[in-house]
Amino acid sequence: MSNKILYTPKEAQALVNEGKAIIIDVRDAEDYAEDHIPSAVNISDMFYELSMTTKEGLNEMTSKFKKLFSEAGITKDKLAIIYEDNLSTRYGGSCRGYFQLTYLGHENVGILDGGLIDWKRDGLPTNDEVVTPVPTIFTLNINDAIMVTKDSMAEALGNPDIKLLDNRDKVEWIGESSSPYGVDFAPRKGRIPGARWIEWYNFMENDASGYISHFKSPEAIREICAELDLHPEDDIIIYCFKGARAANTYVALKMAGFKNIRNYYGSWNEWSRDMSLPIDDTVLAA
Repeated sequence: MSNKILYTPKEAQALVNEGKAIIIDVRDAEDYAEDHIPSAVNISDMFYELSMTTKEGLNEMTSKFKKLFSEAGITKDKLAIIYEDNLSTRYGGSCRGYFQLTYLGHENVGILDGGLIDWKRDGLPTNDEVVTPVPTIFTLNINDAIMVTKDSMAEALGNPDIKLLDNRDKVEWIGESSSPYGVDFAPRKGRIPGARWIEWYNFMENDASGYISHFKSPEAIREICAELDLHPEDDIIIYCFKGARAANTYVALKMAGFKNIRNYYGSWNEWSRDMSLPIDDTVLAA
């Protein structure tokens, strides 16, 4: 197992050529069919799937991805490198894939730094050839230490030893929209009480073309967090709408040396639908 998370396009290509890595594309099936990294396997459900964190919800998610990962030919001895167009194009979809695989017990997981855009900028090949992987049996080894459920999130409210970080887009944080899927996709707008807010974009850098390609330096990420009294030794729960942007921030903080970070995977999509759970629905100034 390696502590390395981000792989440059040339590093990823070399590992694939050596038979040490499998590439997973989390983009839409239509985009994948049009153009993708050679030998990449498409699992778009890694981005689209919406899960609840009840016992039944997690069991359903676990069964679904065990099947998908087995069909994709993922094996323990190979590094799984996940990519999207860029780190921001699917609300952190590649990072969500990283979190899903890590939670389900695959220890060798990485993310293609800069995504398909940087791959092409480096002059590396793509094609539209259909990939038929050799199926395997994906072995589950659930890592509960990084997962927050609805119940454990509710227990965290008011606990001074736990800090909540909301990293949704501003329109969601201030209460103008319920989700990235539409203003009224979820039944309630607002925030989980007591949460601090850092928009997930803040942890990444814009390149010259305007695309967000790379995470900021660990030092810069720690400085951003320190402004809200968030520090590497703190117990931090991150949430967004469905755990994708939260996974993106999870990766940013992990690379910056934060040791006790967790993802509320059901996030606002789940929390807002349970009317027994409290929210702060005050509309904030834009």
